[in-house]
Amino acid sequence: MPSVSAHDFAYLREIAKNDCARRLFLRMARLSREGRLEPFLTELAADEELDEGTKDAVAELAHEAPFLAAVEEYLRSAVPAR
Repeated sequence: MPSVSAHDFAYLREIAKNDCARRLFLRMARLSREGRLEPFLTELAADEELDEGTKDAVAELAHEAPFLAAVEEYLRSAVPAR
């Protein structure tokens, strides 16, 4: 697993508990790995249902490729598929 801190593991556990967050982070990790993140971020910025704070937080996390890789690996190995 990519290097993550104890603080990151708390985030990983919280993401794993939330089905919507789990799907979002897996999608961002896949898009990041494939180099296709920019269209997602453009769509995110245009989403009128999300507040600016949420958009900013998601966009910031989307640019953290090592964290996204850790999330993906953790979710794939530690959380049973649904």
